[in-house]
Amino acid sequence: MLSIDIDRALSLATDKEIFPVIDKVLNGERLSFEDGVKLFRTNDLLTLGTLANYVTEKKNGKYAYFVINRQINPTNVCSLDCKFCAFATMDKNDPKAYEMSYDEIVEKARYAISQGASEVHIVGGLHPDWSFDVYLNMISILRKNFPNLHIKAFTAVEIDYFSKLSGLSYEEVLTKLKEAGLNSLPGGGAEIFSPRVRRIIAPTKIGWKKYLEIHKLAHKLGLHSTTTMLYGHVETVEERVDHMLKIREAQDETGGFTCFIPLAYQPENNELNITDHTHGVDDLKTIAVSRLMLDNVPHIKAYWVMIGEKIAQVALNFGADDMDGTVMEEKIAHFAGAKSPTQQQKEKLIRLIKEAGKIPVERDTLYNHIRVYE
Repeated sequence: MLSIDIDRALSLATDKEIFPVIDKVLNGERLSFEDGVKLFRTNDLLTLGTLANYVTEKKNGKYAYFVINRQINPTNVCSLDCKFCAFATMDKNDPKAYEMSYDEIVEKARYAISQGASEVHIVGGLHPDWSFDVYLNMISILRKNFPNLHIKAFTAVEIDYFSKLSGLSYEEVLTKLKEAGLNSLPGGGAEIFSPRVRRIIAPTKIGWKKYLEIHKLAHKLGLHSTTTMLYGHVETVEERVDHMLKIREAQDETGGFTCFIPLAYQPENNELNITDHTHGVDDLKTIAVSRLMLDNVPHIKAYWVMIGEKIAQVALNFGADDMDGTVMEEKIAHFAGAKSPTQQQKEKLIRLIKEAGKIPVERDTLYNHIRVYE
């Protein structure tokens, strides 16, 4: 089946500029920076999608994954001022500011487990009045109450903040969190690695070197992580490809990234003055190019929260093999104008995946199979 699809793609390909890239993909050769830029520039979307799907099915067959999970955002009070963020506030007296108690966090996790969740995903603001112990206790209390729950928590940006709060090294912070019950790290905070872009959208946030340093240290300690890229704002396609190559290089060192997640920029309620959402062609191109460039990352996610159910479903034939999960209470993207639901039903995810011609697999955080829906 794969060879038939590829033969069809070659016979219908219209952009001669990507013919050498097609040959590289078929021969299993690693793509270059120039190859990635060509793939972003091509208008031959169907060939690009077919190539990416070919690579995906070589890696993971027709499986497409989802997880029953819940996002928990303990606070939106944050000491950073990222221009693209509509979720956080620097003023704790702001009417939209909130802080969750430990009991509230535990109850949200308890409800998630009652709905079949195997994972909670915890990220939030860098609260100026909370010590590292507040965050450490958060993990300890969750672990005490839910011994079998996978706790995916705290981006590299938060780890850097904890280091500054506590005076501990990154490795010491990660070790203490792991001892408290942390299982893995989410990939948020990567944005675009380009220093030019970061000066515009997130001038006070850690740069790419610290981001990757923290993730590589986590991998060294046995903590897997995901990794992300925020696209569709002021970056160029060259900066997107450079971002991917830096992740690929880090993955060559550690092998600890389980999934790459392209995150479509949401334009509302922030300071960037960009009014348009990303369009479907760009979303599909970004997912497909990600799959082709990141040959050493096992999975590519079509995050339905940010690109919508319909594009995420199509993306399962453009290089993605994961749709994230039920989420249950997404705030960050929706504060910025995401038009998708704030949660998703398991049955809906299964239907979307089957309609895309893929086999739904309920997974845990590390992509172990919980149930296959043939």
